[in-house]
Amino acid sequence: MKKTQKEIEDSARMIGRRSLIVGGVFVGTGAVLAGRMRYLQVERADDFRLLAEENRINLRLLPPERGLIFDRSGVLLAGNEQNYRITLVREDAGDVDAVLDEVARLVNMDLRALERAREEIRRRPGFVPVTIADRLSWEEMSSVAVNAPALPGVNPEVGLSRAYPLGADFAHVVGYVGPVSDWYLEQTGDTDPVLQIPDFQVGRYNVEDKVEDVLRGRAGTSRVEVNASGRVMREVDRDPATPGGDVQLTVDAGLQNYVEARMSGESAGAVVMDCVSGEVLAIASAPTFDPNLFVRGISTTQWAGLNEDPYRPLANKATQGLYPPGSTYKMVVALAALEGGFITANETIPCAGSIEVGNRRFHCWRRGGHGRMNLLESLSQSCDVYYYELAQRVGIENISAMARRLGCGVRHDLPLSGIAEGLAPTMDWKRRRFDEEWVVGDTLNASIGQGFVLSSPLHLAVMTARIASGRALEPSLIRSIDGVRQGGEDAPGLGIDPAHLALVHRGMWQVSNDPRGTAYRSRTMGDAYAIAGKTGTSQVRNITAAERAAGVIRNEDLPWERRDHALFVGFAPFDNPRYAVSVLVEHGGGGSTAAAPIGRDILLRAQVGDVPPPELYPVGQRREIEAMHDSLPIFETPPVPSGRELTRA
Repeated sequence: MKKTQKEIEDSARMIGRRSLIVGGVFVGTGAVLAGRMRYLQVERADDFRLLAEENRINLRLLPPERGLIFDRSGVLLAGNEQNYRITLVREDAGDVDAVLDEVARLVNMDLRALERAREEIRRRPGFVPVTIADRLSWEEMSSVAVNAPALPGVNPEVGLSRAYPLGADFAHVVGYVGPVSDWYLEQTGDTDPVLQIPDFQVGRYNVEDKVEDVLRGRAGTSRVEVNASGRVMREVDRDPATPGGDVQLTVDAGLQNYVEARMSGESAGAVVMDCVSGEVLAIASAPTFDPNLFVRGISTTQWAGLNEDPYRPLANKATQGLYPPGSTYKMVVALAALEGGFITANETIPCAGSIEVGNRRFHCWRRGGHGRMNLLESLSQSCDVYYYELAQRVGIENISAMARRLGCGVRHDLPLSGIAEGLAPTMDWKRRRFDEEWVVGDTLNASIGQGFVLSSPLHLAVMTARIASGRALEPSLIRSIDGVRQGGEDAPGLGIDPAHLALVHRGMWQVSNDPRGTAYRSRTMGDAYAIAGKTGTSQVRNITAAERAAGVIRNEDLPWERRDHALFVGFAPFDNPRYAVSVLVEHGGGGSTAAAPIGRDILLRAQVGDVPPPELYPVGQRREIEAMHDSLPIFETPPVPSGRELTRA
């Protein structure tokens, strides 16, 4: 069919438009391709030329700067210090042995260090820098730099290394860092590429370990040009590393130092808590060790010395150690009895020195007995028979339930290594653990903190803080991360009758302030600093009937490892509790003689904010106390750094 003239014109116009559209697409595509080609061939020409010539651009990781750790006032506990070191590139050195000998002469390397350097150089590729001397003085560094023309392949460098300015005082809180080992990678499953950086270190103990994800930071990258043999020619570009976050702890550096100093010479542990917030103000374990040894490389001799010391300096006795709590557990039994209606404040129970249950006799610590005792007297004089009778009324299930309510027999969540759970035993626990039935003698032993009952000083500090405050305080150790406050929620009430708590408070006050109280010698002067406490002594050996008949051997006449553990718990000030403390002295003998004086001094230091003045002690003790304080290794609290230049190297 023949098209009309109009149809022909319309078709021509349509074809023309389509041609323009298609042509525009082709032109646009061509322009994009031309621009991309110009970018690749002109602007990126140098990069691609290097890549084409044997792939000579390498990507290298840059280690991040580790975050800092401070105490509650901003005192630096873990920082980074400049570390002068010498590296050597084997392929540049020529005669490696000759160069090493010259470096050893300049920086006083011993034969063992020299051999370690040679071994490391043999293991590494020839183009990889190997650290041959570390932690040099400025004078040694300068000596190497001056002699650089005669030391081919040797490069003086400045890096960062972890440092703990307060040394041993915070080893059991802050911990330490160490190298990334195959064992570490296997245990953690950590695949962060930064762990492949030579000599990179990670947290290995306590806060350094448990807050590793905050402190580590993020690696940066450096793109470098290398020659055919792998030698670095120049840096093409760099993406800086991101420093780790800073962590502020709740602990007080001055108080921590005092607690460590006060326990020096003992195998002991202590915890101080804030009765208002639950913050942990001190966690100390004696003896302690210098964490800087682990950063710098601990020697075989030093490691053996720490491991073989019978006082176990590597163990954190305050949180990892579990001990029978002795008579400090009597507040648990007393509150369980009061809450269950098994005893009244004025009811008395006779103590004749022992009680017979079944075919077994259970003894009081006072051989002749205490006579008739009410609850206040039973606490202040620590009568065992009173609690044997109470335990039979209350039962182990109620006692252990109260123990858990007060924070014993549970694991508290702190960023520390190996926190012990403790044990508040029940009938079912014994059945599962030993396939044996619970007997009444087990309950009597538990009532005085012996038998199966186990607690750490941390458990006992939490227990004391909860009794003092009437609230279910949880211990906390992290105050802030990068300036952001952590925690801070109000603790709920314990659900214990305030009248019952007040009665136990009064009994604990009498322990330290009544002339018949077991800790009366460790009292304070002045109502503003009055202490309420409880002593405890836990046996580590069985006393036979023959020994009791002949007279129990005194602790001081026994070998150290067979002496009783000494314990003390307390809070202050009595009228408005702010601080709670627990003290354990391994094989210290009696709680009243070994642990109570330490607990008293710690509570005074916490209240005063400095070394307690002599006038806060009984007159007859003041000269002795002054001499004791003069002999302690107490430091002046370090200044708080102002500005990042003082806290980051």
